[in-house]
Amino acid sequence: MVKYLVLLLLFCCISCQPKDLNTNKSKIDKSNTEQPNLNRESEIQFGLNEANQLLELPLHCIANPLPYKSGIVLSDVSQLVLPKVHHPAFYGCFDWHSAVHGHWSIVYLLKNFPNLGKADEARKILNENLTKENIKTEIEYFDLNEYTKSFERTYGWAWLLKLAEELQTWDDSDAQLWYQNIKPLCELLSEKYIDYLPKLVYPIRVGEHSNTAFGLSFAYDYAKTVGNSKLAEMIEAKAISFYKNDAGCPITWEPSGYDFLSPCLQELDIMRKVLSAEEFNIWVKSFLPKLSDQSFTLDPAQVLDRTDGKLVHLDGLNFSRAWCLYPIAKLEEFEHLENIANQHVNFSMSKIIDDHYSGGHWLGSFVLYAISERGL
Repeated sequence: MVKYLVLLLLFCCISCQPKDLNTNKSKIDKSNTEQPNLNRESEIQFGLNEANQLLELPLHCIANPLPYKSGIVLSDVSQLVLPKVHHPAFYGCFDWHSAVHGHWSIVYLLKNFPNLGKADEARKILNENLTKENIKTEIEYFDLNEYTKSFERTYGWAWLLKLAEELQTWDDSDAQLWYQNIKPLCELLSEKYIDYLPKLVYPIRVGEHSNTAFGLSFAYDYAKTVGNSKLAEMIEAKAISFYKNDAGCPITWEPSGYDFLSPCLQELDIMRKVLSAEEFNIWVKSFLPKLSDQSFTLDPAQVLDRTDGKLVHLDGLNFSRAWCLYPIAKLEEFEHLENIANQHVNFSMSKIIDDHYSGGHWLGSFVLYAISERGL
């Protein structure tokens, strides 16, 4: 009898052990606790299947008004309303800038993969959100009070201009309508850049939203695309003023714990755009002397808790590093950097599918922009 009781007790203990029902959403991401294998095959596999998977990320959040991190500064109690009242176009995906680049993700995917499984659903959302009326309300928010004038400066501004650029260059009747609808907001933000940049005495060299080089880089792409010479010339002048004399960027100090942008590589990205090829070749050898060395290495950043909205920033860093490296890897002297960029994308891409909302509401845009800079 004792023998049977012992066996029964053992069976119960084994049966009651907790099971990991969803390793992709577990608090500790064990797949990222090991050092990345940088010698593995580093080709990027990206096609219609991956496009359909990444479309699910913005579709999952673009119409979700909550949870939402509002950036509003109140000057009157009447201004305390649900975010959708102030932001009828960009009210989902946790915050305004993520909603904006969630729309960019949808546009990019529709533009490059017309056979997406949920293309009709995606177009419907864009038609509902990117209306003249909604954008008019978005514009009005910047004059809500004296504190909202700098709302989302310059990270959100940059992504809105990137969305406009993607629409303006798409030969699609819907896209051209959406572009015309958001154009007044683009013009407002362009003027805000032109007003703000002369007042910025020193660049902001951090790995998060306020990074100056990132804000300049996306805005410069937009300005060149739509022919806004005033904005383009302002950015060229400020970028050269800020960064022309920089040397020996300490990339070995990166990343900081919450980075989703590389201070060194974002600076590299904007200077690649505003300098001539000859000027850039001289500048980069002083700015990052080891970058042209075939033995140069850069390990992907690791995330140990995917439910922590700050820690998961580091997956974004892997993608943004890649989008900075891909363009210069097209130069013969820097071809080895493509492998490093691929390793960064591969290291994080599989982890963001069906991810916790902390990363899932925004990381899809980052991998897609990296893919866009690599070229499909």
